[in-house]
Amino acid sequence: MWRWADRAEDAVRPSYPGLVVAAIFFAWSVSPSLLPRTWLFQGLVSGISSVIGYGVGCVLQWAFKKWVWPRIPDAGALAKLWHPTELVRGIIKIVIVVACVVGAAFILARSARWQRDLEVLMGMTPTTTSGYLRAEIVAGLTVALVIGVYRLVRWMIRRLVRLGNIELRIPRNVAYPVAAILVAVLAVLLFQGVLAKGFFNVANAAFSARNGKTSPSAIQPRLPERSGSPASLAQWNTLGSEGRWFVATAPTAERIAQVTGSPAREPIRVYAGLESAKTPEDIANLVVAELDRTKAWDRKALVVVTTTGTGWVDTQTAESIEYMYGGDSAIAATQYSYLPSVLSFLSDRNKATEAGKLLVHAVHEKWATLPTEHRPKLLVYGESLGSQGSEGAFTGLDDIRTLVDGVLWVGPPNSNRIWTQLEQRRDPGTPEILPIYADGLLVRFGATAADLAKPGRAWIDPRVVYLQHASDPIVWWSPDLLFTQPDWLKEPRGSDVSKSIRWWPIVTFWQISADLAHAQSVPAGHGHKYGTTVLDGWVAVAQPADWNPDLERNIRKALDEDILWEYAHK
Repeated sequence: MWRWADRAEDAVRPSYPGLVVAAIFFAWSVSPSLLPRTWLFQGLVSGISSVIGYGVGCVLQWAFKKWVWPRIPDAGALAKLWHPTELVRGIIKIVIVVACVVGAAFILARSARWQRDLEVLMGMTPTTTSGYLRAEIVAGLTVALVIGVYRLVRWMIRRLVRLGNIELRIPRNVAYPVAAILVAVLAVLLFQGVLAKGFFNVANAAFSARNGKTSPSAIQPRLPERSGSPASLAQWNTLGSEGRWFVATAPTAERIAQVTGSPAREPIRVYAGLESAKTPEDIANLVVAELDRTKAWDRKALVVVTTTGTGWVDTQTAESIEYMYGGDSAIAATQYSYLPSVLSFLSDRNKATEAGKLLVHAVHEKWATLPTEHRPKLLVYGESLGSQGSEGAFTGLDDIRTLVDGVLWVGPPNSNRIWTQLEQRRDPGTPEILPIYADGLLVRFGATAADLAKPGRAWIDPRVVYLQHASDPIVWWSPDLLFTQPDWLKEPRGSDVSKSIRWWPIVTFWQISADLAHAQSVPAGHGHKYGTTVLDGWVAVAQPADWNPDLERNIRKALDEDILWEYAHK
């Protein structure tokens, strides 16, 4: 048995201090966070966390041997006092390994209970403890894979150093520093954007290929009220995948009349993709030309949308305004990137800001020339990264009040400039997750219609609404989480947030960072999935004169039906 254990140890060559620290990092990785996780996702997160912990443990072990142990008085005498036999050493090593494995299973069982609490809060099917324990297997495989790759790279580096030493006669004590310098330079280049830019260029090219694909359910519109139609100035094949879906799937006048029980007009949807014009300025001007062509200025409501990275416009948000106004509406949007929002945010979030500013100002410039009594209600919308881009069109609340008639921003990232200013200046005693600013006179925050009705004081036009969930990691993620406890973790938790979640330096930052990857993997009304709550947002911002509970109920039902159709066909 011991011979087998020795052979296994020789093959794996583990660092036992590294294992202990890895187990601690594993425990941190399964602590409560904002969103419930599947056993597979948790296994990946815990595996990566354990690898980091193992590396930290190895560094600590090396530093102790290098600097601490030699400085301990009579260290040699202490070593002689504790000189266990091989059997005792073997037993200690096995105990460490077993303790790590059993301890991980124990903490996972406890984590399964936290997961069930969250799942119940969000109306999900609760996980089982036995099923959740599979996360430990995934974590172990992840650790083995990463450490194996690291050791392969280390072996290659050592081989290169040896070749340099033999072939080029480079002294070994020089070769290693040279290798270290090369790695350092590579890291600097990476963080300064040389390699990162190359990566994003490749990613952009890859996603541009996806941008050329069209869902079989997205059929080129024939109606002149849509971009991409034969009458349009923006050609169908230039709109991009999301743009084609957006203009092809608008509800018809017939559908709107069926839902509202009243006569309806064909809603206008205009869109310009990255390939529709040469420059961002030209793209914005093309959208204005499309608004001219479709006579959008004669409609009751005109919504300017700053899209997410790929050019996506949320179906339920667009349809909400179209159903509310009986199709007497126009929606304008542009594409500014091929990349999904996460990559766009990392690579060049300025593109979103530039696109939002150009489109809002271009539309406003034409809108402002119209007689006041004949202007449509000018509204602005953005979700996630789109809200950040949309905010870029304004300097602050005064600018918003000057330029537009209402704003709806959904799931704003924590780095949004105006959102941050309002959160920081919220009325004393109001929580960060649902702040009240200036007694709700100009802007309101909420996760439900009831939230937006608070406080019960005057709310003057133009109205600004931020929809944000207490459980949305995109709203609450920030680098500040590394070493600063946020107010939302000092205050009472939101209705769909675990009471067990606590702030720990670095740990909470890592946990919320992991939540970002599956922010939409929860039911509507939680995380970064806002569902028909956007209807409540539009009602708060721009309620039409004929609004009533029956109409609201019918529209909400239609929105649910339409999104199910989209899930099945897109």
